[in-house]
Amino acid sequence: MQAQILAPAAVLVVWTLIVMCWIIPVRFGALAKVDKSKFTGKVGGRGQDLEGLLPNRANWPSHNYTHLHEQPTLFYAVIMILAIVGPSATDILIAWVYVALRIVHSFWQILVNKLPLRFALFLLSTIALLALAVSAIMATVFADPSLAPQ
Repeated sequence: MQAQILAPAAVLVVWTLIVMCWIIPVRFGALAKVDKSKFTGKVGGRGQDLEGLLPNRANWPSHNYTHLHEQPTLFYAVIMILAIVGPSATDILIAWVYVALRIVHSFWQILVNKLPLRFALFLLSTIALLALAVSAIMATVFADPSLAPQ
């Protein structure tokens, strides 16, 4: 197993935790300004219950946090496959490109959230993920069985 391919995944995990922490001050700051009579008194509410109560901008970090639990789960699976079979230098580079694009996407969604560029960043990261997935398929389907441990 080559550890270099695991580094981008570890960075994306840390980034996801940073975005999670980003939610706290933004949401609490917005909650402090909300008319408390708008709350229905619902016990055990969820973050999504704040949609429509808080300004849209206060929900953007939460939206991005959700996105970091969607497509990147496929990235983690592909990274594990490549780590087991042995990634190429190109795989490692593409993994870093994917992580960089996801981080830029996060900043854009949380701070600006204009759709055309956000979609372009998503599309580029999806292409990078697709390239990694194809590489994982190639590395596993065409693996040399004579190299397997006896």
